[in-house]
Amino acid sequence: MKFIKSVFKTMKDTTWPTKNEAVSDTTTVISTAVMFTIFFAIVDFLVQWVVSFIA
Repeated sequence: MKFIKSVFKTMKDTTWPTKNEAVSDTTTVISTAVMFTIFFAIVDFLVQWVVSFIA
């Protein structure tokens, strides 16, 4: 029971992000993931091209 009370107290003390902050952070994470995906796809394509050119 002590643990449950502690959890509720911590939840009340926590500062939660606003909707705008959450949307902004989510957009940043998704954009970064997309950019890394594109970057690594290009690198993979170039490495495959170089290996096929050499072999």
